[in-house]
Formats: sequence, structure tokens, C-alpha cells
Amino acid sequence: MYLEKAKKQEIFEKYGKSTKDTGSAESQIALFSYRISHMTEHLKKNHKDYTTARALTQLVGKRRALLNYLYDRDINRYRAIIKALGLRR
Repeated sequence: MYLEKAKKQEIFEKYGKSTKDTGSAESQIALFSYRISHMTEHLKKNHKDYTTARALTQLVGKRRALLNYLYDRDINRYRAIIKALGLRR
């Protein structure tokens, strides 16, 4: 897969509580955002890759669901991750 273990640990360390924190909403949202940007670049070159386009749509939905969860639970954490990743609502 295109995502090495070191890159995952870097994402989890930056947005999670530690390198082992793979389950928090912030770390998952950051990981999904990285994968979404990678898939978007792939689709710019391969516009007929419908399987990747569908996977991208599903991944955006998963990230949106996690963002909605975070919005409902803790608005401050939601605002912090939105600002850190540069996402727009």
C-alpha cells in the first residue's frame, strides 16, 4: 500500500495523543484526510478509475461521519481539528 508505517505513525503522533493512539477521532480524521488527498491526485490522472472514485466517496462519508460525531461530542476538539487540517464545513 502507498502508506508506510512511518507516515502513519507521524500522522498519529501529530494529531493523536501518541504514536499508538490510532483510535481517536482526530487521528482517524487526519488519516482519512491524507488518504483522500492521495486518492484525489490519483483521480486527476486516472479519471476513468471508477473503483477509486467510489472508494473516495465512501472515505469522504466516513470522515464526515466522524466530524459530525466530534461536533456533537466536543465542539472545541472539532474546531481544533478543522483548523489544523484546513478543512471547510
